[in-house]
Amino acid sequence: MRAGQPARPRARTRTWARPRTLARTRERGIALITAILLVAIGTIIASSIGYETAMTARRGQGTFAFDQSILAAEAGEALAGYALRLSRQQNPQNDAPGQPWSMSYGPAALAPGVTLEASLEDMQGRFNLNNLVDDRGVIDQSQLQAFENLLQIAGVEPKWAFLIADWIDADSVVSGPDSAEDSTYLSQVPPYRTANRQITSASELLALPGFGPDRYAMIAPYVTALPRGTKINLCTASGAVLDALGPPGQRQYSNLSAQSLAQQRANGCFPTVSVYQAAFHNGAGVANSPAMTSVGVQSDYFRLTSIVDIGNTEFYLYSLLHRGQQGNRIRVIQRSFTAD
Repeated sequence: MRAGQPARPRARTRTWARPRTLARTRERGIALITAILLVAIGTIIASSIGYETAMTARRGQGTFAFDQSILAAEAGEALAGYALRLSRQQNPQNDAPGQPWSMSYGPAALAPGVTLEASLEDMQGRFNLNNLVDDRGVIDQSQLQAFENLLQIAGVEPKWAFLIADWIDADSVVSGPDSAEDSTYLSQVPPYRTANRQITSASELLALPGFGPDRYAMIAPYVTALPRGTKINLCTASGAVLDALGPPGQRQYSNLSAQSLAQQRANGCFPTVSVYQAAFHNGAGVANSPAMTSVGVQSDYFRLTSIVDIGNTEFYLYSLLHRGQQGNRIRVIQRSFTAD
């Protein structure tokens, strides 16, 4: 620059800072989103691992508690076997209320946090549905009449006696106007066939079209499914079952309340075979019928109800026990988690 000349203004250099700021802001936003996603994914993985670990622990705890309940129920079966043997030794003539087998056990603590409560029921105090069919697979008309009586006493239509008899008998021919065989059951949704053999649970009554749970609830306390040929124990049968074997319409015992019947049995077996047969027309005619001759005062089949409490969980196990003729051998022939 020459002397005496005014100084020229220096040219300004323009700096483009804004694009760099935006780029940095975007990079920070992406980093923040990435961090959030990583934290979210980590949280999900940790939650999943925690949930699976908790569920595995719960399943393990449930399996352990289930195994414990089965072992506790088996202890109940052993106690029931002892009570049944003791009852036969002390009372070889009959099986009646008040004997050791009829006494409830517990609730008793078996281990810390584990309690057992058990009780026996004489299943031969009920009507055996398998007795509706004889050894040849043919419907027993006297037993059919007895079951019709029982249905009427329980407030259920007697027509269902024919249906369950056809369900059990060996043939595929209907036995009456209210009967049904495969042709009826194959039209159901879904279709199925008749059993044509002995049943293992009284709940097979629910397989009859239209029978329904309401009717089953009314008749269930009076029926069972045992091997064919078992006799009804007069000492433990309810009033409804006792009247079912008598003439239709006659109510000798079912009009008695359960409390009155229990009072009659406080001192032993009631009614005896002779008293029972004499109660219906002094035994004339009725006493000689097959239904009347299928009664007795001893039992071989009992159902044990075991209730096991483990912590806050309650388990039920129903065991069908068979006592041999000598009374020394007790076998478990069926186990179930439902009553029927």
